[in-house]
Amino acid sequence: MSDNFRKKKIIIVTHVYATGPAQDLEKYLTNNGVKKLLFIGHPLFYQEHQNGSGYKVYKEGRLVKERYSKNRKFPLIFSYLKDLFFNIYWIFCTKERWDLFVGSDNLNAFCGVWLKRCGLVKKVVYYVIDYVPQRFESDILNGVYHWVDKFCVKNCDETWNLSPRMAEAREKYKGLKRKIYNMQKVVPIGIWYNRVPRKDFSEIEKHTLVFMGHILEKQGVQYVLDAMPEIVKQIPDFKFLIIGGGNYSSILREKIKNLNIEKYVRFTGFIENHKEIEEMLSGAAVAVALYEREEPKTNFTYFADPAKLKCYLAAGLPILLTDVPHNAREIQRRECGLIIEPDLRSITNAVIFLMEDEEKLKRFRENSVSYAKQFDWNLIFKKNLEKVLL
Repeated sequence: MSDNFRKKKIIIVTHVYATGPAQDLEKYLTNNGVKKLLFIGHPLFYQEHQNGSGYKVYKEGRLVKERYSKNRKFPLIFSYLKDLFFNIYWIFCTKERWDLFVGSDNLNAFCGVWLKRCGLVKKVVYYVIDYVPQRFESDILNGVYHWVDKFCVKNCDETWNLSPRMAEAREKYKGLKRKIYNMQKVVPIGIWYNRVPRKDFSEIEKHTLVFMGHILEKQGVQYVLDAMPEIVKQIPDFKFLIIGGGNYSSILREKIKNLNIEKYVRFTGFIENHKEIEEMLSGAAVAVALYEREEPKTNFTYFADPAKLKCYLAAGLPILLTDVPHNAREIQRRECGLIIEPDLRSITNAVIFLMEDEEKLKRFRENSVSYAKQFDWNLIFKKNLEKVLL
């Protein structure tokens, strides 16, 4: 990072549910000793044991102050107003002028624009983590959401979209022509590449398929289970590792029992430690991501950039995935995975195609690691921050 960067004062404002790009940006900035960082976080959803809205102040990468409000449940509209109030109040209280404001979601970026107009912020980035044309069922709420989104895209210095489909959707569904709204950039989801463990090909379980994530019906794990009786006929030592928890687990366990495949499936349940998850991923051979083909207007996955895929690739796992994420065809073209249908025949053929040929499996795994390198957070943030801070 340039010496000029270390002289900057930056604000990040986000809504917090789990970890996400805003927290990765926080880590990147503090790791690299940015002069001053104000990180403001608001609960995305009310959870009893979660902190309320709060902030952290870092100086040259060192945490010097941390404060949180009481965690209270508010009606939706009052929750948004509360967040806006805290943003403005806490930033005004610093009595400083900031070089960059990064607002993760449109309400936070909206706040940044007004702070810029008040002279407290020099530049504003609208960091778009989620975007769908039909965000709310209510036409009124959906209209407000897109009015604020349009305001931010028009008035922020840059808009960072996770995928190219976000700008395409704004033009197709909302008339925001990219030639006019031309400060939109693709800033994809990344990974901490050097942190991810990767095992030598001789050390992995070459016949283990893995799924990681929240276990819901729309994740498609049930389709893999349906295919397993056919798979084990060809690969008798086949294993399916399911990392995660969710309400749909009980239905899957019943299906496993009915299919008589208990000895081939392992559930880990919810695992909080992500390093433990990464270690499990590194020992498997292939990953699966059967995203459901919902109506695109309401499908978050279709417009976003699923972090799970980057985790798989960085661990050296070729992916069997449906043609839903924006990069599915790129992953297939680079031989980092295969696009499949969520049915018995397609899943069976793909698993056997990769697992019965070790040379092919090894090539796909090497391709996956090579492809993942470009998504290291250090590369992504360095490139984009240096440009916006010029």
